[in-house]
Amino acid sequence: MADTVTPQVDSRPLGVVSSAHFMVDAYSNMYAPLLPLLMPKLGMSLHAAGTLMMVFQAAASLSQLLFGRLADRGHARALLIGGPLVSAVVLSLMGLVEHQAMLALVLVVGGLGIAAFHPPGAMVAHTAGRSRPGTAMSVFVTSGTIGFALAPLLVANAAGRHGLGSTVWFLLPGLACALLFARAVPALPLAQRHHQGGGLRALRPQARNLFLLYALVVLRTVVSLSFATFVPVLLTRQGMGVGEAGAAMALYLFMSGIGGFWGGTLADRFGPRRVIVWSLLLSTPFLLAAPQTTGWTFALLLAGGGLFLQSTLPVNVSFGQALAPHSAATVSSLMMGVAWGSGGMLVPGTGMLADAVGLPTTLTMLAVVPFGAALLATQLPPAPPLPMHVEPVEVNVAAIDPSADDDTASPV
Repeated sequence: MADTVTPQVDSRPLGVVSSAHFMVDAYSNMYAPLLPLLMPKLGMSLHAAGTLMMVFQAAASLSQLLFGRLADRGHARALLIGGPLVSAVVLSLMGLVEHQAMLALVLVVGGLGIAAFHPPGAMVAHTAGRSRPGTAMSVFVTSGTIGFALAPLLVANAAGRHGLGSTVWFLLPGLACALLFARAVPALPLAQRHHQGGGLRALRPQARNLFLLYALVVLRTVVSLSFATFVPVLLTRQGMGVGEAGAAMALYLFMSGIGGFWGGTLADRFGPRRVIVWSLLLSTPFLLAAPQTTGWTFALLLAGGGLFLQSTLPVNVSFGQALAPHSAATVSSLMMGVAWGSGGMLVPGTGMLADAVGLPTTLTMLAVVPFGAALLATQLPPAPPLPMHVEPVEVNVAAIDPSADDDTASPV
């Protein structure tokens, strides 16, 4: 009889891991808002600031593949505890650094803490999603997006009023949240360990489909990060104040978070391929129209484009996890870490193109990329295999109930 009942989302572990994601991603967005104060203090050039941002993104994104493999091999709980703790403590010390080399060390270590959390965190969200993995992944992704969007408002305000040393104040709430989360980790459900250990080897049967998903994330990331990076410059050149441009970007990030929430929910109802294709298609006219306008018309059109563009993120992750359920953390690291980092590495090329042909023209050219990505997405299978939800339900019981068989839970 239990097999005939459709399980719903396991809300408690999903809420716990999503709250931790909110905190981790908030700390991941401390560096950029502090640059106006860090650059004169440390004598940094724009080139140095950009290089350190690339180093930070590499540590926080590309290294997720290693942590994903460790999580699939049974170290998920240790990463779930250590990642938030390291990122909160280390990144809170950013305002105390006295040399560029020290800042680089803080960014690398803090970035590794961020990277350590994401693959096992996404694994828990996928497992807690049970029969609605897209909805669960939407909640997980959106919580991080909101944390990322709110961080500059808090960090920049504190540092602007009380100096760079005030960043150390954020150590206390971060440490408290990390310790509270650590207490909840033992009860979090994990995906069942595969007898082959999961990892990259288990991805081979779905290599083609996973490569397509990876390519889609890279293309979407190039567009998303390029707009996020250069739109404030364009708006200020058009006559907007720095504060107004920041508010416009906050609107873009907020609408992107909303898109990330409803994208996974719709995928559970209508299928992931359909949602991916239509989201990319619908984002294109908004992104095409935005560079042809100015001011708040530009900002509103960009927000509409972000709403649709970012709705594919949780769908890509949950789709990949469904294709390779025994390597859920590794797949998450590929879709949320490596693909995002790879896309970010291409953004400097956007800047070079903008120097050559102009920023509005470059953004208009980028707006066509989602349309091409939508055509690529039509090559995906219409839906993942049906058995995708069976094992996580069994694992949930074993992971939470101490009397259950210990073989179903991954050790620390």
